[in-house]
Parts: sequence; C-alpha cells; structure tokens
Amino acid sequence: MATEELYLKDSYIKEFEAKVTKVNGNEVILDKTAFYPGGGGLENDVGKLIKNNGEVLNVKEVKRQGDDIVHIIEGGELREGDNVKGVIDWNRRYKMMRLHTASHVMAAVAYSQFNALITGGHISPEYAKDDFNLENKDLIPQIVEKANEILSKGIEVKVYFLPREEALKIPGIVKLAERNPPSIPIWRIVEIPGVDIQADGGPHVKNTSEVGKIHIIKIENRGKNRKRVYYTVES
Repeated sequence: MATEELYLKDSYIKEFEAKVTKVNGNEVILDKTAFYPGGGGLENDVGKLIKNNGEVLNVKEVKRQGDDIVHIIEGGELREGDNVKGVIDWNRRYKMMRLHTASHVMAAVAYSQFNALITGGHISPEYAKDDFNLENKDLIPQIVEKANEILSKGIEVKVYFLPREEALKIPGIVKLAERNPPSIPIWRIVEIPGVDIQADGGPHVKNTSEVGKIHIIKIENRGKNRKRVYYTVES
C-alpha cells in the first residue's frame, strides 16, 4: 500500500497522526505523511515523530522509494504498528513554499516575455537558484521586477488534479527545458490564474501575497544560454 501523501492536497498540514507500516533499521515508512520527500528542485522536509509515550525521534531526512515515502530517524526506534504524531519543521518548510511559488512566477514571466525556460534549479530554506536559457543576464532583474509586481497583487494559488491527456492540452504545462511530461495518469496542477499553470508535485503557498518580495543575491553567466540567478524572499 503506497504512502498517502498529505501535502499534495494541503501544503499547510504541520502535524498529523500516522501508523508505522514498515521499519528497516532507521528507515521508517508510515501509512500517511505530510513530510515532503524532496523533488522538483526542492529539498526534503525534516522534523520529528512522537510516540504515544512521548518519546521524540528526529526525522533527519525524507526520501521517495517507489510508492513509499521513507523517513530516516535518529534518537530512538519504532516498530511496525506503532502510532506516531508527525511534526514538520514548519519555518523551514514555509520558507521553501514561498520560494517555490516565487520560482513559478519568475518562470512564467521569463516564458511569456522572453520565451525562456528554466534549465535547472534548487530550493533550500535559505535561498533558491534558477538557471534560464537566456543569452542576456541583464534580463533577469527585469524578470524579478515583473514577478514582484505580480506577487504583490495577492492572487490565489490553486491546486487541483487532471487526467494526463487533459493536462497535455494546456500550453506551457511543463516549463522546464528537457523535462519530459510525467507518465503518471493523473497530474497535480498548480495554477496562479492569469499568470502561470504547471504540472507540479511540491508544496506552495495559498496566495502570492504570502511570498513577500524576491530579492536577488547574485546573477552568474554560466554559458551562452545559461544565466543563473540566486535569490531569496523577504517579508
């Protein structure tokens, strides 16, 4: 039985109750989880699992393994059938949610104004970086300025699910260069109405106003058609 991924429908679940279904050393699989296992450029969540007796086990890493989400723990042990309470390091997660939504808006601006795609990226709690297939790095401040203008409008971020065939009819549904459309039958869609619509499996904020303002840390020229921007978000 695959792990139920609670964050797919609600990115704001900070705590949850679950049952241990499998244990392999310090690797624990639960019947459901709100811990994001990483992917799509985002780092995984960390936090803790609390046993019924109050014992706290740290979740130091979370990863996907087939249909399961594996929690790597330290500070104790669990057994199959144990009931636990999961608690996510929310400050860390929420910063990455803000950066993730900011990244989508920047990608939409780059695509609509300069026909540029993201060729790589990474989001950590401290900062994010995105590579664009642009020739001119001076376009990046323009992209960020326009993205900040859009974020300040307070647009609702919608999350819903579509069959693959239906999703593929949407222009620009996959905005990562060299990324093949997912082969799964049902796609999770993240839409910022009038701005962006993408197939995406990661956590986002509910409204663009939560992101704050994108602040450029630095811009690098990584080659003819590869310009990298490092950025963070400020309230």
